[in-house]
Amino acid sequence: MKQLRPFAVIDIDGTLIRWQLYHAMADAMVKREIIDRRQYMRVLEARNNWKSRVNENSFTDYENSLISLIDKAIIGVDYQLFKDVCREVISRYQNQTYTFTRDLIKQLKAEDYIIFAISASPAELVSLVTAHYMLDDFRASDYEVVNGKLTGKSRILNGNAKASNLTELIQKHAAARYNSIAVGDSEGDIGMLKMVDRPIAFNPTKKLMAEARANQWEVVIERKNVVYQLEYSHGQYVLAPTD
Repeated sequence: MKQLRPFAVIDIDGTLIRWQLYHAMADAMVKREIIDRRQYMRVLEARNNWKSRVNENSFTDYENSLISLIDKAIIGVDYQLFKDVCREVISRYQNQTYTFTRDLIKQLKAEDYIIFAISASPAELVSLVTAHYMLDDFRASDYEVVNGKLTGKSRILNGNAKASNLTELIQKHAAARYNSIAVGDSEGDIGMLKMVDRPIAFNPTKKLMAEARANQWEVVIERKNVVYQLEYSHGQYVLAPTD
């Protein structure tokens, strides 16, 4: 009987790609005049609040305002134009990656893993990243298209849906759960991290770090050109460089 192949699942934004693709897409849409520049300035104020760490909810406030603006702006937009924007974003950002995650993908390919990407970014973006890194399959957010136009309706693949989507991918590819790996950077990835043998919290948010500590998960931090692994020992994490 043929042995089943193990799988790895990787988040994209902030885990493989160093920036948030959804945010980069909005910037590109402003340049294409799909999004009104004056309206976008209010979103940029929220982004600056996040970057300034005004409060713990700054990122959520920024992201919600960004999603709301995009959902309204894309109503009636030609789908081919939308795909052109996505290709433009990926051509710029596809190689701006974290070395830990990029090298892990190479290693897992050599070990014959099935590799999935699961992301809240639009499928049109995630499909291009999947193709570029020759991953096996993906799940992402979907935008409704009717008669070649975007309707503004979407199915956002949030944290609650990541685990169920991973289950679908495992079943579709008949992947083995032994030696399985997941890499994520935020609390939205907790569901899929709980499903694997080796969960890796990568540059984790505060909430993900708390979950990692509670479960003694592996934690990896990448800063500049150094990758550190936080090893859990005697009730605390000890910082140790992996290279």
